Amino acid sequence: RNSLNSDATMVVANTTILLRRTTYLGRRFLLTFLALDSSSELSCIPIAHCYAPSSHRRIGRPHHLTALRSTSSAATGVDNVISLTSPVAVQHDAAVKVPPNKIFSPAAEWHKDRRRQMLKKYGDQIGPLERDSSSHTLALSLLFLSNASLFTLSALSGKLHPFQVALLALFPGSIFSLWTLQILHDLLHGSLLKKRQQKFMGIKRKNLQDSLLFWGSMPSAFGYYLYLKYGHLSHHKSLGDAQSSSLKQLFESDKKEFEDGDVLFVAHRMKLKGEVGPRFKFGEKEIIMSISKTGFNAWKEGHPIRNAIAFAASFMYERFMLMINDLVVAITGRNYFFPNKPQQFHDECAKYCRCAVSVRGLLWMLAGWKSVLFLYLSETLWSIPPHPACAMFVTNHGSNVDSDSGDCIPSSSTYAGKWYSLLTLGTNYHCEHHDFPTIPLHRLGELRKIAPEFYPKGSMDNVFGIMRKVFAKPDFYACMDANI
Repeated sequence: RNSLNSDATMVVANTTILLRRTTYLGRRFLLTFLALDSSSELSCIPIAHCYAPSSHRRIGRPHHLTALRSTSSAATGVDNVISLTSPVAVQHDAAVKVPPNKIFSPAAEWHKDRRRQMLKKYGDQIGPLERDSSSHTLALSLLFLSNASLFTLSALSGKLHPFQVALLALFPGSIFSLWTLQILHDLLHGSLLKKRQQKFMGIKRKNLQDSLLFWGSMPSAFGYYLYLKYGHLSHHKSLGDAQSSSLKQLFESDKKEFEDGDVLFVAHRMKLKGEVGPRFKFGEKEIIMSISKTGFNAWKEGHPIRNAIAFAASFMYERFMLMINDLVVAITGRNYFFPNKPQQFHDECAKYCRCAVSVRGLLWMLAGWKSVLFLYLSETLWSIPPHPACAMFVTNHGSNVDSDSGDCIPSSSTYAGKWYSLLTLGTNYHCEHHDFPTIPLHRLGELRKIAPEFYPKGSMDNVFGIMRKVFAKPDFYACMDANI
């Protein structure tokens, strides 16, 4: 180890020569092999999105491809958004369990298997998209436009009636907020900035990414920063894992990162396994305070309108409480919902909350309380019905089951035309994103053209029908109740 650390420069230099002489797949393997040595300084090489198996793991035998047809619902006339996949055996009485020595959940392995098959067949076309493409100029321009518009519209809201503020937040406020999330999401996966460039105007890539993620999350009512920083990359490895996807585990964990940050959202609308959290002790009594679970318990199968109202109520109430919690964290320097997390987590929470609350305070001084109301509605309305973007938000990780084969599909996309893809800025290509996380937002749609047999054809999804079907009967999260 000492030798490796002292000669790191020479090793990297030699590695560069090797990379130039190897094929694309060879480069991926070599980088992964170097990154696996977590004891060395070379462990800084990111492997969060490298789905090539570790050197100590055996590549499983590829499954036989099965064409999965979209199944129609007689009640809604809506096609389930599924893709051509490898077989997944459905056993609804068995929980998905991840052995201690496994890095990825079964649902994540499902995406890895698809990825291997697509690279094997279309590596010459997909490889350049991963290596070279970025959303650099487009996304940075849209990020500036979105945040500047949110700030300006928030300041102008002070002169409007609350009903007018709600309409302004519905459009265009909610779209700008969703775009901000998607662009920062691209930044997190390393596909926003030019991939081969390590410095930008003298600023190191990592420092610029951190600054953009932090300040690009403002202005906001509760913001996307903490979820993206601590909960999204782990989601790609742990989605659908019954152990990681427990609310109790999420709130009581002593790790800096969330085991699966998306659980905080899906708990409002999907079935989960495991115990519920957060839990607070008052003397000898232990009280469970789960807004999402309380709202979800109000659902009644076969009543989509009732369930949609329950979802919207619990989701918006929890987001309102997040605004209050930001103020508490800014004052106390601690996030009491996650008592066991390390001090570094609480310090980062406090730093962000103090800056975010200061920006909100500035807007409040300029335009009063309606400025914050605008931000709050802009960040919540796109996630709930009847907003069209809600369709892709509530179906991205369900448990779609093919009626012919019985296979379970843990991820899906929503194909409702070019305008819908523009409206959501590519967030609707969710299955494609989990297959290839480093392909930027404006290139994800190309995967359907490159590998058409892996994704459904057409762009005729009825977004309102999709929402009606989802809220009529809740699914388990990402095939959690099936062995994949």
